[in-house]
Amino acid sequence: MTHNQFDADFEIKFLAETGVFEGYASVFGVVDQVNDKIASGAFKESLAAWRRKKSFPPLLWQHDAAAPVGAWRTMREDSRGLFVKGDLFTADIPRAQEAYKLLKENVVTGLSIGYRAQESHIEKKSGVRVLTRLDLIEVSLVTFPANAEARVTGVKAAPEEGLLAQIMRDAAEDIRRAVEIRRFTRLLRDAALETIDR
Repeated sequence: MTHNQFDADFEIKFLAETGVFEGYASVFGVVDQVNDKIASGAFKESLAAWRRKKSFPPLLWQHDAAAPVGAWRTMREDSRGLFVKGDLFTADIPRAQEAYKLLKENVVTGLSIGYRAQESHIEKKSGVRVLTRLDLIEVSLVTFPANAEARVTGVKAAPEEGLLAQIMRDAAEDIRRAVEIRRFTRLLRDAALETIDR
């Protein structure tokens, strides 16, 4: 069997500095540029097999098997399609840093799945090939997507360490200023009392 690809466009609404993002790698019932569409339930068996291995398919850059850029943390089918959540290893992999920058700047806006078709049929009226069972091989970030229906839905991530550190620094600065104000007020009071005594 050949290794095929199915592209999905997605829109960046928010991307944490950690590189965490989520969205739909595939949307059911959408015809792609090669006249294929994926049916609901097509990923069920493959996802179950990945779960048994306690793993997910690789998160690749541009379908390059030599260029993993992170890891998928969640992958599941819902009524819309194949939902994915992953993070780019921006602290360790230079290409992941590049991918993050391109995502942030809305330059790279695509997701694409790599798969082997296990079962499919052709719709008589439309001539569209309907993929009903797929062996999911990988999910990539890509430059040129085909499916305009898939979208990033948001990011659920812990507060950034940098932001937390900034909040702590600001709080410490506020405390320091309050202490300085109290000290200055005390000096003014003492000076006023000394003047009255004279």
